[in-house]
Amino acid sequence: MHSTLGPDWAIRGLNQRAGRYPLSVEAPVLRAVEALVPGVSTLTRYIRYYAFYAALAAHCAEKNLDDEGCRRLLRCGEVVFAAAHHEVPAETPPGPAHGIDRVRAFYGDRLDLARAAAEGKDSYSPRSRGFWEQYGGPSAVLGTTTLDEGALRPGRHSCPHDVRLLFQPVFSLAEADSVSSEELAALKDVTLQSERRPEAPWMVDLFTASRAGRHDPAEWEPDDLIRRASLRVLARAVELYGAEGGSFEEVLRSAVAFGDQIDVDPVLSSIEQSQGWRGVLLRHYSIGAWRRLWAALVASIGGEDGDADRTRDELRAWLADQLDDTPVGVVLDELGPLQDSSGHPLPRERQLLAAGDRREPLTNVKLLLAGALRAQELTGIAQKTFLGPRRRGMGEILDPTWVRFLAEDYRARSFKDLGARLVDDMLAQAARIARAKMRRDPVTGRLLLFSRVHERNDRFFKTSNEGDGDIGLRVQQLGDFSLQLSLFDTIGGGWTVTSEARTALELV
Repeated sequence: MHSTLGPDWAIRGLNQRAGRYPLSVEAPVLRAVEALVPGVSTLTRYIRYYAFYAALAAHCAEKNLDDEGCRRLLRCGEVVFAAAHHEVPAETPPGPAHGIDRVRAFYGDRLDLARAAAEGKDSYSPRSRGFWEQYGGPSAVLGTTTLDEGALRPGRHSCPHDVRLLFQPVFSLAEADSVSSEELAALKDVTLQSERRPEAPWMVDLFTASRAGRHDPAEWEPDDLIRRASLRVLARAVELYGAEGGSFEEVLRSAVAFGDQIDVDPVLSSIEQSQGWRGVLLRHYSIGAWRRLWAALVASIGGEDGDADRTRDELRAWLADQLDDTPVGVVLDELGPLQDSSGHPLPRERQLLAAGDRREPLTNVKLLLAGALRAQELTGIAQKTFLGPRRRGMGEILDPTWVRFLAEDYRARSFKDLGARLVDDMLAQAARIARAKMRRDPVTGRLLLFSRVHERNDRFFKTSNEGDGDIGLRVQQLGDFSLQLSLFDTIGGGWTVTSEARTALELV
C-alpha cells in the first residue's frame, strides 16, 4: 500500500467515523413511511411501553414535576420496569424488555436502582432520557404524551385510570435507592408477558381511530386517519394472503405491490394509501439494491494498513467482471414486461431475488434497472410516492429516473461498461455525502468525516465494512402491535384477522 510520509509526531487531521446512509438513497421511502404510519417507528416494539409512558406523564403532571424531576423518575421507572422481567426468558413473546440485559448487571440480592439509573455510559442507558427517546416522538403523534418545557405531560388522549393503577407500583418503587427481589416479583402484572392488559382497549381505539369499534372521522386528527388507513390496508392484506405466512411486509407486498387487488378488492381500492404503499414497496427494492451493491463494493476494499487497498480501475473491474458483454438494451428488454396487459405490476423484483443471491451484484444491478422501468410505468399516487419529492421536476442522483436516463445512454454499450460507470457514480456520491455531513468535532476541534471509505494517493481503503440490510418500513411493527392488541392472530404458520379488527377497521 502507498503511504504518506510525514513526521512521527504528526496526527491525523480528520477524525473519521462510520456514517449512516452513505449513498443517501433512502430518504424518499423514509419520508413516505413516516407519513403513512404516524405514531410508529422502527424502534417502537411494544404497545405496553406506550401505556407506560402515558401513565408516567400523568404521574408527572399530578406531582407537578419539572424537566429534571421527570427525567429522574423516567430513568428510575424504566429500570424498575425492565427489572420486573429479570426472570423472564428473553425469547418469551413478545420479546425482552428494553434494557433488561444491562439492568441485570445491577442486580444481586437487591436491585441497585440508584446506580443503574444514574446518568452516564455505565448505566442502564447512556441516553439521558433512556428508551423514551425511541417512544417520545411516536407517543406525541399518537396523542398520549407531550412535553411542556421538557417536562412530561399527558397528551390529548388522557391515560385511563386503570392503566395508571397498573404502573403505580413501578413509580412508587422508583423513588427508592434499591429494590428487593420480593418487590420486583410483585410487579408480574406489569410485564410484557402479563395477561392483565388494561391498556389494550384504549390502544385499540387509538390505532384504529375508533371508539368501542365505531369510527367517526370527525373525532380524529389527520394523522390518526392516515394510521388507521394503513392499518386497514395491512389488515386486508392479512385477510387475503396472511395464511401463506411470511413477514407482514411480504404479505403487504402480495396484496398491494403486485397484481390487481389494489384496483379490484372492495377494501383496498377504497383506500388512497394503498397506492402510496405500492410506490413505497416497489421503491424499496431499488434502495435495497443500492445498499447491497455499495456494501459489496466496500467489502472488496482492504483496510488502511493492509495490502488490499484498491485503485479506481480495480474497483471498476470488480463490478464489470461480474457482468457480461450483453448490450444494456438487451438486458432491459429481457427484464420486461413489468406489467400485465391491464397495467398491473408483475412480481419481477421478487423473481429476480428468487433466482439469484440477494447479495450478488448482478442481481442488484438488474433490480436497479427494473426500478428504472417502474419509474416510467407507474402512474398516479403510486408513481408520485415511488419517485419521491422532485426538485424542479428533476430526480436525484442514483434515483430510478437517473438510472433510467443512464441506462438509455448506455443502451448500445455493454453491461460491463454500465457496471464500471455505476462504480464511479457510487464512489462520487459517497464522497459528496461524506463532505456534506462533515462537521467540527466539539471535543477535539478537528473536522469529523463520516465515512467508511477514504481515498489517498489515488487508492481507496476502508475503516470498516458497510451494512447491507434493508431499511425498515414500520410494517412489521404495525403487524406486531396488531398481534399484541389481538387485532391479528396466528393460524398455522401464518396470520389471520380477528373479528374485533374486522369491526373496528370496517373490513366487513
